[in-house]
Amino acid sequence: MYDELLLYGVTDRHWLNGRRLYDDVKESLDGGVTFIQLREKTLDEETFLLEAKEIKSLCEAYHVPFVINDNVDIAKKINADGVHVGQDDMNVEDVRRILGEEKIIGVSASNVEEALCAEKGGADYLGVGAVFPTSSKDDASDVSFEILKEICEAVSIPVIAIGGISKENVHKLSGTGIVGIAVISAIFGKEDIKQAAIDLKKETRKALYD
Repeated sequence: MYDELLLYGVTDRHWLNGRRLYDDVKESLDGGVTFIQLREKTLDEETFLLEAKEIKSLCEAYHVPFVINDNVDIAKKINADGVHVGQDDMNVEDVRRILGEEKIIGVSASNVEEALCAEKGGADYLGVGAVFPTSSKDDASDVSFEILKEICEAVSIPVIAIGGISKENVHKLSGTGIVGIAVISAIFGKEDIKQAAIDLKKETRKALYD
């Protein structure tokens, strides 16, 4: 699972500018994104369900894991690979009970206590941030590199960093212990999504593994 978390793309309808989300996700996959999280805050359930089915099929074709942000019901209905939940969403134990042992559950964390609690509850990976200032999430709290490193050292499950990461600053995360990064605008906010993914993956691999 570690390789699959290297370049984790989180969708955001804000960046579509009239394009279809399906097409943007396809471009990102063509550029080498290794994991997709479908994040929808405004769609009605029927539209969300149709979109989730469509993008799930796309991710299956690319052999890339596909999870739903927060919405456990949608994830179960379409048999997604899993879900990602925040601290204010359903707890990990309840999610696991609904989705089963074989599904992927990611949990957001911003300190060691939250990280250890998520791991104990059965989380498969942690998303930690925001490590840089970000406009994508109004409620994102800042996490220092020191805390990020402490979290990575405290848990045995993989950790990815999220929040304001770009190809220009990803090198600053070198040595923290993360296995990958999760991004929104650094890929989906770019005019050439495929090339943005190619460039960011290259810089991420260099920062974390070279």
